[in-house]
Amino acid sequence: MEASGKLICRQRQVLFHFLLLGLSLAGAAEPRRYSVVEETEGSSFVTSLAKNLGLEQREFSRRGVRVVSRGNKLHLQLNQETGDLLLNEKLDREDLCGHTEPCVLHFQVLLESPFEFFQAELQVIDINDHSPVFLDKEMLVKVSESSPPGTTFPLKNAEDLDVGQNNIENYIISPNSYFRVLTRKRSDGRKYPELVLDKALDREAEAELRLTLTALDGGSPPRSGTAQVYIEVVDVNDNAPEFEQPFYRVQISEDSPIGFLVVKVSATDVDTGVNGEISYSLFQASDEISKTFKVDSLTGEIELKKQLDFEKLQSYEVNIEARDAGGFSGKCTVLIQVMDVNDHAPEVTMSAFTSPIPENAPETVVALFSVSDLDSGENGKINCFIQEDLPFLLKSSVGNFYTLLTEKPLDRESRAEYNVTITVTDLGTPRLTTHLNMTVLVSDVNDNVPAFTQISYTLFVRENNSPALHIGSVSATDRDSSTNAQVTYSLLPPQDPHLPLASLVSINADNGHLFALRSLDYEALQEFEFRVRAADRGSPALSSQALVRVLVLDANDNSPFVLYPLQNSSVPCTELVPWAAEPGYLVTKVVAVDGDSGQNAWLSYQLLKATEPGLFGVWAHNGEVRTSRLLSERDAAKHRLVVLVRDHGEPPRSATATLHVLLVDAFSQPFLPLPEATPSQAQTESLTVYLVVALASVSSLFLLSVLLFVAVRLCRRSRAASVGRCLVPQGPFPGYLVDVSGTRTPSQSYQYEVCLAGDSGTSEFKFLKPILPNIQGQCPEPEMEDNSNTRNDFGFSIQLK
Repeated sequence: MEASGKLICRQRQVLFHFLLLGLSLAGAAEPRRYSVVEETEGSSFVTSLAKNLGLEQREFSRRGVRVVSRGNKLHLQLNQETGDLLLNEKLDREDLCGHTEPCVLHFQVLLESPFEFFQAELQVIDINDHSPVFLDKEMLVKVSESSPPGTTFPLKNAEDLDVGQNNIENYIISPNSYFRVLTRKRSDGRKYPELVLDKALDREAEAELRLTLTALDGGSPPRSGTAQVYIEVVDVNDNAPEFEQPFYRVQISEDSPIGFLVVKVSATDVDTGVNGEISYSLFQASDEISKTFKVDSLTGEIELKKQLDFEKLQSYEVNIEARDAGGFSGKCTVLIQVMDVNDHAPEVTMSAFTSPIPENAPETVVALFSVSDLDSGENGKINCFIQEDLPFLLKSSVGNFYTLLTEKPLDRESRAEYNVTITVTDLGTPRLTTHLNMTVLVSDVNDNVPAFTQISYTLFVRENNSPALHIGSVSATDRDSSTNAQVTYSLLPPQDPHLPLASLVSINADNGHLFALRSLDYEALQEFEFRVRAADRGSPALSSQALVRVLVLDANDNSPFVLYPLQNSSVPCTELVPWAAEPGYLVTKVVAVDGDSGQNAWLSYQLLKATEPGLFGVWAHNGEVRTSRLLSERDAAKHRLVVLVRDHGEPPRSATATLHVLLVDAFSQPFLPLPEATPSQAQTESLTVYLVVALASVSSLFLLSVLLFVAVRLCRRSRAASVGRCLVPQGPFPGYLVDVSGTRTPSQSYQYEVCLAGDSGTSEFKFLKPILPNIQGQCPEPEMEDNSNTRNDFGFSIQLK
């Protein structure tokens, strides 16, 4: 159905494009004339249009021949299969044209592909289907016995609805010795009888006569009608009434009201008495005149009985008889001319109309129509126009036809429909106007690209999201309509070939909703971007692109990781602290990192458990473990410290580091790892320490060596501590773990070489060398030991001795 509708629309457009050419050709050619006898049955054959146009049957069907007429009232029908023009109904010439002759019906023949336009006429030929009829079946004529031969007496005429030779041809009267009848003709062509006296009458011999008057028409065979004429022979009344003038000419406007005085006629009779009394009446008045006018029998005033219509009848001939009491009469004729007034508004007849019209099309014919006005003169002249603010124009064509065309290509997005008012005004007074309103729709053409609401979109997704999570939407609109405005969305291949976009994000093609296909990990992918394409469903399809940037927000999903001391070693690490250490002495430094970022990676340190509270303290911002006071003999030699490392995420995550601290007199004193010991084991270990100290004092040479060794180690420890305050581990961990400006986290990155002593069963962490270049004036360059090193993922070198 849709395809056939489009085909019909295209055919109409082709039809109208050739309309002006066809109309101009039609105006130059004489109209084709056809005829048909009235009362012919409907569907009767009139002519073969196919043969008249010189078209074969196949060509005739292809060109879509149509028949149109004024007012869209067709009395004819066209057989598209045979090309024959047939009557649509039985035609009555008298109903169509009245007394007008010839009776012609105008119509037009339209052809398409290419367009041609022909004027044509159908003449309805009269047949003798009506007999003459006398309105008065009986007529009384009073004749004075003194009337000389040759005196004439007008009789009332008969009416015949047929025209031409089928109308009344003559009158005859029945045979008698006194009278004969003559057939007279009026100015309007109608015939009436006149009685002529051939022989003088003698009232005493014959007081009355009864004659038969017959009216014959000229048809074949002729038809007739009769009336009875009664002739009364009266005594001598030698003066008949005489009118002041035999003819009266009057003009009257067609809008004159009922009862309006048309004219007053006057007659006089020189007789006296009863023979001088005059009465007025209509003489030989037709049915139309009797219905339209009346005459006052005493005054002779002629008045209107019904409304006049100039378009129906323009003039009347009224005969008035003045009769005295003696039966003598006089006649006069009143010629009444009906004056036209502007009482008919113009009429508009639409022949063809096309809607919708495709946008961007050049000059296109929208409608074909004709205008007419039943009035005459200035009242029938017509002006036709439309509004000035519309992109349409009117072009006058042949025979009061007008064409409505587009003035320029239309844009549906600017305006989808136009209300066009065709105004037709005549030039009468007052002017009458007719309005014809039509709605012209503009059909859409895919001429607009989908437009995104933003050039680029930034979406935020928190890591560890659930799969198929809706992370945002993109939106594009298309100013076109229907399928041309239906937008579908798709992902374009990423510019980075290593980005697995198909496994990260999907888009709903209908609404532009974006979904994360899998859980995102901030530590693996902080952000990525891609382009989205919006395409309409027009033909050809139009599209546009927008950039979408997805930022992955960090979640606190990583606990702090302790780099030092190592927590997964089978042998615990023991820190040595001399008994002579001052308050604030740096025992060691807990180094930890957090895989998160921002606030989730800000670390703080606190001492969770201690063998002897108050002896050691942990700096919250850098994890340095220092002595809080001077050591005394009452203090235990072995201590176990548990340091809590906590980040600042929501909720916070934490980790613990366990430290073993051994108080010694000299660094050469052997020591063992400090497992969780029972009281008896602690006493045994104390004896061992004292034994070691006693043995150390035996040999002065050994003591001297030990002192030299301690001095070197203390120097290195002091330098390493100063370096430890400046450096933070680098590598894959964030470099903003320490902020010395007051945020309680490291602000620089450290790298260390770690040396683990494995020959005596103890693990010792040594700050041998910072991997980063030395910052002059801040950190001294410690001694380096160049051994075979193996570096781990955290930027530390592990050296086994």
